Amino acid sequence: MTSVALGIPSVRTKPIAERRRSRQIMVGSVPVGGDAPVSVQSMTTTVTADVNATLQQIAALTASGCQIVRVAVPSQDDAEALPIIAKKSQIPVIADIHFQPKYVFAAIEAGCAAVRVNPGNIKKFDDKVGEIAKAAADHGVPIRIGVNAGSLDPRLLQKYGKATPEALVESALWECSLFEEHGFRDIKISVKHNDPVVMIQAYRLLAQKCDYPLHLGVTEAGPAFQGTIKSAVAFGALLAEGIGDTIRVSLSAPPVEEIKVGIGILESLGLRERGLEIVSCPSCGRAQVDVYTLAEQVQAGLEGLKVPLRVAVMGCVVNGPGEAREADLGVASGNGKGQIFVKGEVIKTVPESQIVETLIEEALRLAEEMGVEVDLDDADAPGPEVVVR
Repeated sequence: MTSVALGIPSVRTKPIAERRRSRQIMVGSVPVGGDAPVSVQSMTTTVTADVNATLQQIAALTASGCQIVRVAVPSQDDAEALPIIAKKSQIPVIADIHFQPKYVFAAIEAGCAAVRVNPGNIKKFDDKVGEIAKAAADHGVPIRIGVNAGSLDPRLLQKYGKATPEALVESALWECSLFEEHGFRDIKISVKHNDPVVMIQAYRLLAQKCDYPLHLGVTEAGPAFQGTIKSAVAFGALLAEGIGDTIRVSLSAPPVEEIKVGIGILESLGLRERGLEIVSCPSCGRAQVDVYTLAEQVQAGLEGLKVPLRVAVMGCVVNGPGEAREADLGVASGNGKGQIFVKGEVIKTVPESQIVETLIEEALRLAEEMGVEVDLDDADAPGPEVVVR
């Protein structure tokens, strides 16, 4: 029987649903909305006034695949640091403004790519909309109206009793209408909630009522594991319906981890070309090798390899040969040894002690054949996607 070389498709997986039609804005060099790809954002955790630390973190985020970064501006010192940060950052910088409207103007003047405002906690914000709209229009700076459940306008809390989907959407659209009165429509909206169900309902409602690009986020999502689950559920539901133009995974973890999760979500939905993916079985009583250790060692050994490659690490003869054959590179293990597959063909059989070394060597060889520069020393690069079957 002749083996057929399979491997992952050379084209991107077709998205589940057609993207919602939204107007397009430019956040610096990154198009948002319209037919632009969904972009991945994060936020620095440094004190913005510490310019060196902030730029270092932005550099790490950029290396991990972050496309837009947000920085907090709670003080005058932070506002004064914006010009150099905006100039030296390799990706567009958004200034995050709460409480003090004067920092909105400072961020626009500083050359930030966009400004995020929270109308719920900026005093007399509605009175400043005209001035903000003019300044933003004059400098070509879009505005994100960021409504949060935890800082909703007191008037709407009184009306609805709590941060319901309807309250979040009414707040956002009210502020949009004020900007529209001044002819300003370079707007992006977010309506974040810590409950994924409420968040999903809010964005669905918002998507029906406007054509502005939408930034998805589950606010205060929690530690890495919990926050990843919440974000994956919420983003997956909305993006699968074509809703969402940018995303930010909010984790109580280093910002680079947010990018890894965000990119993984987009890849899983076919909204971004897949990078390195490790397919491994969950193990069971049939396994005759230590699948857990093999998968972890292969993942660690290929950390930072930026190449669209599927690597299968399988532990028994039931699904092992089939999965390994369908991958670009794989191993079907049993009886203390493993058959190594490359593009559907068995190229050799090696002892269990050599499986990891062989897979890494073959992965690097395939990467070089694809013309990809191999550099596994980039600790900030997102690691391979691991799929357990």
